[in-house]
Amino acid sequence: MTERSPQRILGESPALSDLLDQVSQVAPLNRPVLVIGERGTGKELIAERLHFLSQRWQQPFLKINCGAISESLLDADLFGYEPGAFTGATRLHKGRFERAHEGSLFLDEVGNMSQALQEKLLRLIEYGEFERLGGQQTITVDVRIIAATNEHLPGLAAEGRFRADLLDRLAFDVLTLPPLRHRHDDITLLAEQFGIQMSSELGWEVFPGFTDRARTKLVAHPFYGNVRELKNAIERSVYRWGNEQEPIDDLVLDPFHSPWQPADETTSTGFSANPNQSFSEQVSRYEVALLEGALDANGRHQGQAAEALGLSYHQFRSQLRKHGLIEQKKANS
Repeated sequence: MTERSPQRILGESPALSDLLDQVSQVAPLNRPVLVIGERGTGKELIAERLHFLSQRWQQPFLKINCGAISESLLDADLFGYEPGAFTGATRLHKGRFERAHEGSLFLDEVGNMSQALQEKLLRLIEYGEFERLGGQQTITVDVRIIAATNEHLPGLAAEGRFRADLLDRLAFDVLTLPPLRHRHDDITLLAEQFGIQMSSELGWEVFPGFTDRARTKLVAHPFYGNVRELKNAIERSVYRWGNEQEPIDDLVLDPFHSPWQPADETTSTGFSANPNQSFSEQVSRYEVALLEGALDANGRHQGQAAEALGLSYHQFRSQLRKHGLIEQKKANS
């Protein structure tokens, strides 16, 4: 049984209010819902709200990021496996669909699912049936699926990279989250809340607030990382300000900004112009530098590197393949 309550979604802007009204309308219906939004907009919070406002609120709410693990592991995690299904499978493992029976399952980054897994998901949505890996028994479950992505799934379907029939099943209704830059009324409200939380963590007796200049700077910033970027910026600014007696006037919105940052013709990617190469060759070299730089900065974790570049996991992998950075399978294998 799920006992905890969903996290509160802060905001009073018309865009957010309209979205929450739509969530309240569709939540009680036993239908799949597709949540669309940029990174950091709160897709998981919306999925939680859909679950806790439904008749399933006392049942399990499970979640998984489909872009963070390999196809084989995702298959085993979602559908489970029988002993002997593969090397190391020594016991029966119930997958997330089975464990979410009568509850909800949140599939984040669903656009990164392989065609084979898309087919299995389609069958589960249509008939509520699946088999564990290595198993022959058909298992029936009752699970509400809430899927999320920052990809344009109709475009992927048109290119044949996402099943159109699966998209039809998932998109009973589509909830599109507004970016923070279109929720100006909420930026200051969220900033105050994050500031209060950080002040408490620092042991301050009171949060001193922001100056008018700082507030103006906040509202003018685009926050392409949305609420996640805003939270980091506020927490960083509060601890660096270090004075609970004076309103915060100096915001640290860009942690990479420094007067000592190298300012020669070589960028942080190690790229410099080469007049002996064509424009397309130099662009390709620059893209490789960006990809390798993001991988190195994130411990070679492809999901985190993709997020750092503002790409989906699928887009990032596509770029790696384009530049030959993923080892190709041998022709004879």
